[in-house]
Amino acid sequence: MKPVSNPAAPQPPAQPQGKWTDWPITTGDWVYRKDERGSLALFGATDEPATVMIRCDRPRGQIFLSRAGAVGNGAKMVLRASAGLQSYPAKSSGGTPPYAAISISPGDIMLDRIAYSRGRFAIETTGLKSIAVPAWPQFSRVVEDCRR
Repeated sequence: MKPVSNPAAPQPPAQPQGKWTDWPITTGDWVYRKDERGSLALFGATDEPATVMIRCDRPRGQIFLSRAGAVGNGAKMVLRASAGLQSYPAKSSGGTPPYAAISISPGDIMLDRIAYSRGRFAIETTGLKSIAVPAWPQFSRVVEDCRR
């Protein structure tokens, strides 16, 4: 009888090298929208699912930040900006395509750090490739919408 072979565990994605401020900026543009729940900004390549989304869910009084990819239990998302970093528990959205999402209070100082970051911020998520995203006004507009 042959032993049962287990398939190899998936390899973690290759991470960008060097300091996060030197990583290449992820390709795409920010787009701002309003809907019945509040507002959102989507970042990514044209005609592709968004790479990053930030949503102001006014009825819940929360901001949700999502990035493309699925994560398992116990995952963390670290946001980095010029003035500091913060870690949050991340969960899979359960949708198609999958997204890793965090919930943030609209008053969280990390949102201000991103808004005033020097041109970019980084998102590092357990099991996913870390990315650098431009810190454009659409991101801040969603945050301000949730603070009103």
